[in-house]
Amino acid sequence: MKLLDVATGTGQVARAATRILGQPRGVVGLDPSIGMLREARKVHAGPLVQGRAEEIPLRDGVFDMLSMGFALRHVTTLERAFAEYRRVLKPGGRLLMLEISRPRSAVIRWAIRVYFKQVLPLIIRIGTRSPDARLLMTYYWDTIDECVPPPMILAALQQAGFVDVEYRLLGACLSEYIARRPGPSAAVP
Repeated sequence: MKLLDVATGTGQVARAATRILGQPRGVVGLDPSIGMLREARKVHAGPLVQGRAEEIPLRDGVFDMLSMGFALRHVTTLERAFAEYRRVLKPGGRLLMLEISRPRSAVIRWAIRVYFKQVLPLIIRIGTRSPDARLLMTYYWDTIDECVPPPMILAALQQAGFVDVEYRLLGACLSEYIARRPGPSAAVP
């Protein structure tokens, strides 16, 4: 089985996928940042490729599964990214995206905003001594607060030709999107 981890970042999802599949060469990490790919190399022994979700520099129909962990909100054009995901998946290939979504409840949204903009920057600044912690967490909160709503993501997946599209909300703000490229089902361990 071959898995593509889009926006692999520090390689945490790729590392977890390698533990499941049992072979590092079966998990390819993709990220636009050379710095992130250097970080990913510390935890993932498989192939790493520089590229963006909207322009994946890999062949058609190669992967049985595609994952993306907490980076969908950084994609500039969902339709283009999802067309690329469909292109690189084999017929029957599966897609799994994990994302943080804007909480529906104003109270939960307030609590998470306070956590990201006040509490977490303080903890990070104490732990890292970085004065940029507040700026980073403010950016992170802004990407959550302004993220694309789940119905738009589901519609874009269907428009790109994915089938068996599902959405699950875990807790107040963790979203899971599952879909399949039409065709015979790919083997999933």
